[in-house]
Amino acid sequence: MSKAIGIDFGLKRTGISISDELCIIATPLTTIPSEELIGFLKEYIQNEGVETLVLGYPLGLNGEDTDITPNVRLLKQALEKEFVTISVRLYDERMTSKIAHQVLFSGVKKKKRKEKGVVDKMSATIILQDYLNAKT
Repeated sequence: MSKAIGIDFGLKRTGISISDELCIIATPLTTIPSEELIGFLKEYIQNEGVETLVLGYPLGLNGEDTDITPNVRLLKQALEKEFVTISVRLYDERMTSKIAHQVLFSGVKKKKRKEKGVVDKMSATIILQDYLNAKT
């Protein structure tokens, strides 16, 4: 089986998570500057068996687009063009940042919580885990 990558895209930073080979468990991988995303994925995918990219799809609580939703649609198109053999899925990410903050406040030291990238990769992990759970 192949792995899946979770992506929590932001205009400045992007959180990335990875699944195990059985696509059961998602774990945080890294946070990178968003302009480096495609290059990072090219290198990472070359070395790992990745079958699916799960891109967090930002919608408001009312189900309507947010300010960043059009950027995510453009990113999906760019990923599909760059990685033609890999499935690119949009997955509703409503509330993942809030959940990530709650997780971090419950088990991570205050100094670590202040690192902005920690929330991004935790959000990517929640997006990917929710996607994996919905598939089974």
